[in-house]
Amino acid sequence: MKSLFATATLLACSVLLNHAEEKPAATKNAAPRVEMKTSQGRIVVELNAEKAPISVKNFLSYVAKKHYDGTVFHRVIPGFMIQGGGFAVEEGRLVERETGKGIKNEAQNGLRNEKGTIAMARRGDPNSATSQFFLNVTDNTRLDFPNPDGHGYAVFGKVVEGMDVVEKIEQAVTTQRPLVMLHPETGQRLSNMSPDVPSENIVVESVRLLEP
Repeated sequence: MKSLFATATLLACSVLLNHAEEKPAATKNAAPRVEMKTSQGRIVVELNAEKAPISVKNFLSYVAKKHYDGTVFHRVIPGFMIQGGGFAVEEGRLVERETGKGIKNEAQNGLRNEKGTIAMARRGDPNSATSQFFLNVTDNTRLDFPNPDGHGYAVFGKVVEGMDVVEKIEQAVTTQRPLVMLHPETGQRLSNMSPDVPSENIVVESVRLLEP
């Protein structure tokens, strides 16, 4: 009887230890969330590292470097999307910040450009996305793979708090303003007039990874 009791006790302890080991793993695997403090309010975005690992890793690398702090939403189109992550105010001008290389387009990950989702902005090259992102303010199925150019735009998360702030930014008065862009190959600064730029700067004050 003593040996049976001892075996049962060991099994019970083993079960308790296994449960204790499972808890940290569950926390570790929780979807990362970032807090975006803007001049219009707070937005919290939940990132989908399971379906968009490359995009999430890339985005968080810019968060860690505080690349987004002080940037602005430089393109706002009501009924479509709001775009940011690339330009900051320098001596009254909106100047593009330097970034790393483009990443692989993950538009085929099954995530849709639905209202409230965050996706990578890019140039014509499907693998040119760096730091810029956009938040969909409506269901933009025209951006899902393979639309609109055979490649689609990669969604990598969704807004879980602050959609009212996103919609407030969407209603900003816009105009045509110059954007100082960096040539993708030479790095030369080129000033171009761009439409859909908010008349008053909408600043991303900080972006931080929230503790699970």
